[in-house]
Amino acid sequence: MCMTNGGEREHLEQRVAAHLAVLYPDRDGRELAADIIGAFWPDGGRIIGSDEIREKHLWDESNVVLITYGGTIRAPDEKPLRTLHRFLNTHITDTVSAVHILPFFPYSSDDGFSVIDYRAVDDRLGDWSDISAIASDYRLMADLVINHGSSQSLWFQQFLSDQAPGKDYFVTADPASDLGDVVRPRSHPLLTPFETSAGTRHVWTTFSQDQVDFDFANPDLLLEFVRIIAFYIANGVRIFRIDAIAFLWKQVGTSCINLDETHEVVRLLRTLMDHHEETLIILTETNIPNHENLTYFGNQNEAHIIYNFSLPPLLIHALLTGESLYLKRLTRSNPPALQGCAYLNFTASHDGIGLRPTEGVLPEAEVGQMLQTLQNFGGRISMRRGPGGVEKPYEVNISYFEALQGTTSGPDDLQIPRFMAAMAIMLALEGIPAFYIHSLIATPNGYEEVNRTGRNRSINRRELDLEMLKSRLADPDAVEAQVFCQCKELIAKRKAQPAFHPNAVQFTLALPEGLFGIWRQSLDRTQSIFAVTNVTNRPLPLALADINLIANNSWRDLVSGQNIPDIEGMMELAAYQTVWITNAPDAG
Repeated sequence: MCMTNGGEREHLEQRVAAHLAVLYPDRDGRELAADIIGAFWPDGGRIIGSDEIREKHLWDESNVVLITYGGTIRAPDEKPLRTLHRFLNTHITDTVSAVHILPFFPYSSDDGFSVIDYRAVDDRLGDWSDISAIASDYRLMADLVINHGSSQSLWFQQFLSDQAPGKDYFVTADPASDLGDVVRPRSHPLLTPFETSAGTRHVWTTFSQDQVDFDFANPDLLLEFVRIIAFYIANGVRIFRIDAIAFLWKQVGTSCINLDETHEVVRLLRTLMDHHEETLIILTETNIPNHENLTYFGNQNEAHIIYNFSLPPLLIHALLTGESLYLKRLTRSNPPALQGCAYLNFTASHDGIGLRPTEGVLPEAEVGQMLQTLQNFGGRISMRRGPGGVEKPYEVNISYFEALQGTTSGPDDLQIPRFMAAMAIMLALEGIPAFYIHSLIATPNGYEEVNRTGRNRSINRRELDLEMLKSRLADPDAVEAQVFCQCKELIAKRKAQPAFHPNAVQFTLALPEGLFGIWRQSLDRTQSIFAVTNVTNRPLPLALADINLIANNSWRDLVSGQNIPDIEGMMELAAYQTVWITNAPDAG
């Protein structure tokens, strides 16, 4: 039954009030729901109903995401956001459909993730017109840094002087409280003392002493963030990467990670975004063990997209060792994403290669061997503090290209083929592929940046001169050009295949060790692709009978363009070679 917009609003108020009853049982849920809906639709925009929600086009096989900082590419006398836009439109306008610009707000630390002002663009990068211009050409993803803000923000200065509204926006705790079970991604003390007008107060600082944690037990803070989201929508943001969401809700005596209230906040935001006339998407950033990460799909009512965080370390492990057992276990154990949900597949990001997703998956000896190899390749290890104060490896900081410069036996001359094998596997998997800009152009480790900042993560956050980058990409002998061109060619082939739709069927093939393969089938069941990669540094035979090619179809390899006349024959795959064998005669 079709309801009027007034009817849609009443229905939405009931849904929002139900979320709020879980979060704030002592508040009038209907009154707060009305305030939140008014904040999310500040100009009285149209609230859509269930039929229109189902008709939204969320994604297809043509979607590819680029991840970059707003200041990664620079040119003299030009704001970096404009330089970035020029680079995108000149070099990859037909390659990527969405651009994730990492935090572009004024900040005090952590390369943007300690936000001073959520409603401003860092004037060193550009302004809102530059953001909107990029959003007009690409689906724009932006970060909602929701767990914490900067200690230099106006809100925190209000906290220090006991002034509204900031005085009630941050989490404090008694150092004598039971905090031993708190799970954290860092090893510094959880509480940081600050001198305030009310005396010394100990503020929760999950990530750093400059990143002070918000108190979402205060509904006024939630309302303020709803206003911020609405402001971003007005400026062209369509995908919201909700940063560090797993740590959002604090409750003394618990682990303070993945609490029920945290999931309820995600469900509330999903409800609001689904009912917006624009197609809005939530991506949750939860770098945690895989079984915990999967919970952020909820019952198709939380994140639209979750990161496939287990992929980067397991892919590296497979290519360093030549053994795909653990990678196969991942693809066999990940459930198919249900309607309205998808995985985001990636190999590298602005952060390091997370190790928490390997917990319970990779044996400790395998993790240790991988870490030692990556350290030999120039990587750094960052630690975290777990329950009881025990420090454990949290992530490896290294360029993904440099991580694949060899095997556990040491460096070799197969770095580019090995790296491209990683890209090909990532592109073939169920989900939406995402490329960090430094992977797309094979940037090496940035030791100068690490020495300058003192932070391990700076190793993969280099700034690049546009003219020098263009020169390298124009030189066919340059590593950057070789990787860039091969990535673009693979992406172009992928985007033309219905069997690579993010929700197309995926089945992991039972192939001999050293070969990793999956079968993908299009939603209409007309196209199949058998994507097989040799993850070793030596040639291996592939028995085509093992992948069960149907006899009355014609088959060819999309990557090489070669036809396959004998479906019962053998193919020899060179070291790190990938084949995408398809039955679709018109496949690109």
